[in-house]
Amino acid sequence: MLPRQRVLRMPSPRHSVLFSTASRRTSICSVRASIRQGQHIAPRLQGFSKDSFPSSLSPFSTHAALGKQQKGSGFFDGIEPLTEEEKKANQENKDKEAAEEQEQKDVEKAKSSSSEAKSKEGDQGTPESPENKGSAAGSAASGSSGDGSGGDGGKRGRRPGDKALAKPVVPEIYPQVMAIPIAKRPLFPGFYKAITIKDPNVAAAITEMIKRGQPYVGAFLFKDENADDDVIRSADEVHDVGVFAQITSAFPMTGQGGEGTSLTAILYPHRRIRLSELIPPGAADATTKTPAATEPTPEPIPKATDESAQKGDVVASFEESAVVSPPKSDVTQKQYEPTSFLKKYPVSLVNVENLTEEPYDPKSQVIRAVTNEIVNVFKEVASMNSLFRDQISTFSMSQSTGNVMSEPAKLADFAAAVSAGDPNELQEVLSSLNVEDRMHKALLVLKKEHVNAQLQSKITKDVENKITKRQREYWLTEQMKGIKRELGLESDGKDKLVEKFKEKADKLAMPEAVRKVFDDELNKLAHLEPAASEFNVTRNYLDWLTQIPWGLRSAENFGIQHAMTVLDEDHYGLKDVKDRILEFIAVGKLRGTVEGKILCFVGPPGVGKTSIGKSIARALNRQYYRFSVGGLADVAEIKGHRRTYVGALPGRVIQALKKCKTENPLILIDEIDKIGRGYQGDPSSALLELLDPEQNSSFLDHYLDVPVDLSRVLFVCTANMTDTIPRPLLDRMEVIRLSGYVSDEKMAIAERYLAPQAQELAGLKGVDVELTKDAIEELIKSYCREAGVRNLKKQIEKVYRKSALKIVQELGEEVLPESEALTDEGKVAKEESEKGENKPSEEPATANTEASEKETAEIPRVALKVPESVHVTIDKDNLKDYVGPPVFTSDRLYDITPPGVTMGLAWTQLGGAAMYVEAILQSSLKPSSRPSLEITGNLKTVMKESSAIAYSFAKSWMANNFPKNDFLDHAKIHVHVPEGAVQKDGPSAGITMATSLLSLALEKPIDPTVAMTGELTLTGKVLRIGGLREKTVAARRAGCKTVVFPKDNESDWLELPENIKEGIEGKPVSWYSEVFDLIFPDLDKEKANQSRTVVENKEEKKEEKKDGEESD
Repeated sequence: MLPRQRVLRMPSPRHSVLFSTASRRTSICSVRASIRQGQHIAPRLQGFSKDSFPSSLSPFSTHAALGKQQKGSGFFDGIEPLTEEEKKANQENKDKEAAEEQEQKDVEKAKSSSSEAKSKEGDQGTPESPENKGSAAGSAASGSSGDGSGGDGGKRGRRPGDKALAKPVVPEIYPQVMAIPIAKRPLFPGFYKAITIKDPNVAAAITEMIKRGQPYVGAFLFKDENADDDVIRSADEVHDVGVFAQITSAFPMTGQGGEGTSLTAILYPHRRIRLSELIPPGAADATTKTPAATEPTPEPIPKATDESAQKGDVVASFEESAVVSPPKSDVTQKQYEPTSFLKKYPVSLVNVENLTEEPYDPKSQVIRAVTNEIVNVFKEVASMNSLFRDQISTFSMSQSTGNVMSEPAKLADFAAAVSAGDPNELQEVLSSLNVEDRMHKALLVLKKEHVNAQLQSKITKDVENKITKRQREYWLTEQMKGIKRELGLESDGKDKLVEKFKEKADKLAMPEAVRKVFDDELNKLAHLEPAASEFNVTRNYLDWLTQIPWGLRSAENFGIQHAMTVLDEDHYGLKDVKDRILEFIAVGKLRGTVEGKILCFVGPPGVGKTSIGKSIARALNRQYYRFSVGGLADVAEIKGHRRTYVGALPGRVIQALKKCKTENPLILIDEIDKIGRGYQGDPSSALLELLDPEQNSSFLDHYLDVPVDLSRVLFVCTANMTDTIPRPLLDRMEVIRLSGYVSDEKMAIAERYLAPQAQELAGLKGVDVELTKDAIEELIKSYCREAGVRNLKKQIEKVYRKSALKIVQELGEEVLPESEALTDEGKVAKEESEKGENKPSEEPATANTEASEKETAEIPRVALKVPESVHVTIDKDNLKDYVGPPVFTSDRLYDITPPGVTMGLAWTQLGGAAMYVEAILQSSLKPSSRPSLEITGNLKTVMKESSAIAYSFAKSWMANNFPKNDFLDHAKIHVHVPEGAVQKDGPSAGITMATSLLSLALEKPIDPTVAMTGELTLTGKVLRIGGLREKTVAARRAGCKTVVFPKDNESDWLELPENIKEGIEGKPVSWYSEVFDLIFPDLDKEKANQSRTVVENKEEKKEEKKDGEESD
């Protein structure tokens, strides 16, 4: 028994199959199929012809197995057209059957005409007609359902002439499709597009569509460019005009878990459609329940009436001789939806309608002109873009007419499809049904693509020209080298380099160890290829090795008088520094040579530490090199990098020798107290070898890796303080301290150096602009009280700048015309500049380059001479007009100090400063009050300890000398050091704090012209302090007449210059008793020995008694 097979149900078993769609009809000639087994022969299957065929069949099929019945039955297995032999065989077969079918021919013709009428109605788009919901695959199924079921008894074998073949066709009417949203750019009819489906439900639906032979979808563009989804949730998300596309193939994509979770589908759009209604996911299941939604293979749909006898699917068995039609019924057949099987998937279904182009005149001049323009633009783009050229060739060959000019609508679609334009512009092309309008929009998109292609071509040509130019230059250079080498005009570059290094080395007095290393490296260079990476490393090393001045020294000048003249020209004062330099020169004069020394100048900013180094180099006739180590955190800056590193260099000292070209320069290492420390090492430790006279005779740099003698180098270091310099490094240097300048020194510096320099910088050299002595004194007193002269220099420069502005404004253009300031070269440059600004240029880049070259001059201007009639005088009265109101209004904080206030002296990085200590009583004294001490003023640890020691010592002093005075036993005292924003620390304020507490306890004020400094112990011993010179300068600046200091610092006092000590009396002390006698010389000891607390209690009792008597 043969297996049962599902075939297309025919209107009558005796009819053969006729495939029909709304777009085209392909008929397969009837072939007589007689069943070879005699039984079950159906007479009605005999005697039929082509005319008796029905004109239409159901164009849809939901059977999943139809495509598997036989080869050629599926959509993707397209049936080939009939050959000549098959057509001839069919014709002979029909002639044989003519006689047998003559009797039934009239009846069959009548039925055939009725069927054709039905087919025409279906072609015109009858709503919800099953004929309009078929599949191309079902239409292309095997034609064995009609004539194959009878005659041969179900036997499959046929003669070659009995086989009917046809190609699959696309249904013209497809009212409901599954919608797929498209991102970035729309699809155009006739042009393939690959899309990726990530939604597993949509992928499963597409797979089933392909199995059922209904691979048709609607593709619509997202309105949001960033949207990315496979389902349309709302009709507003997409444009309403899309394309009806066929899925030609699909490929599953493997996900991370090894299972196929996505799909790549190839779409071929056929026509434009419009979205009329969206059935979102889930809505279809809630409204309609169909058998197809629950079962993949639907059951056969029975016939309803005679009129509908030619519709639906039936089951035919080859075991039976015939299939008897069921009885006719008046009950209408249930409406069958071809996409009903998709409703079980959460996908978006849409009802669509076909869009047709508006009629147009092919001979229209506008259309022809736009078509020609599009073709011309295509040619231009193709000449610049090879990808466009290939696409145009493919499009031209695919045209059925062979002439792209005859199909302007398709040409417009092609222009939009291959252009990378804006999605909205491309969608407008797709939505345009007017051919002329569509072509204009497509031309606009294509023009933009043409502009992009031109820009891309220009960039490509520029890059190619640069590369070609370099290659050409390289090729010509190599040719020139080869020609010169053959003619003997020039030797090889490497040999010439080796000879150059040998000549340089012969002129130097290299030590033996260095010469050996040089010869080895030179020999290695001679055997290396120039293209090798090691070649450049060795070449750079030999270059450095031959640039160090081995054995070359500058002739030093050991004239004492010359040195004194040079030092006095550049600096005023600094006697200690000048004496040390003169000692150095005297030793060199007697010995004939001097070894390198390491000097360290320590002092506040602006006192001339850096500039003195340059003056020393000029006095000794040595080369000068300066580098700063402030913030330096890399050891390689001192000792160099290893040669293995890319871009390795020697240290700064070796670079100094290369630049100075002598072995005995003066190297100034600035800001040595601010050297850093990082993960690259500790540079201060690396300086130990460099600045040690016993070790630097064989200094080893990491890059050179050969010993270098630095013993003849004079190192000068500068620092603001020695506290941050490591002790081992400080021990290797000879420290020379530079204190701040006093008023008369600042006055001399301003008159000799600062004022002339500032006048010249302001362009007033030779002009009668006078800065009086009173004005300079006012500047020093009220504006510039710092230890150095840097701020004073700024103020003097400001005065002269203001004077220059005043002169120019008063004289005006009549006296100082701009035309006279310009030289001939400057006038030409100015004219060219004005021309460049007024004249537009077609090539801005070239024009700007040429203009910049013409607008420059070596000396464009000259200085203008101020008339001799101009006189400007800056004195004390009008100084405010130039520098503003004074910053400091008084010399001291207190003109008359109250009890508890004492002036102390402090040392800072900026020099010395006057520091007051204030002490007050917080509350009234009572027998029940307890003593306390509160300290403020941003004091650090050492100064807080000094205040505690001073408080304890003051209580002890009062108890021993004034036992009845119990002020400190009950007083709540607050001690404050003004300028709380400035941190203060150090032990030298001990005697100042003790004096302030005793002054408060004794109610005795202190002379405001007395300042003191010294560390105090608990027993009253006054210890040595530092910075006496700076503190004395600060005391003089504050107008003090007496300075109390420890006796251990008496030697420092005697070494002070007389101009600093002038007007100040120094009082050295060893114990606090001496300080007490100096501060309180006329103290009434009896009054001081009275109890202030007891007196206050007696007065209170008397007042209480008086109050009681009055009340009685």
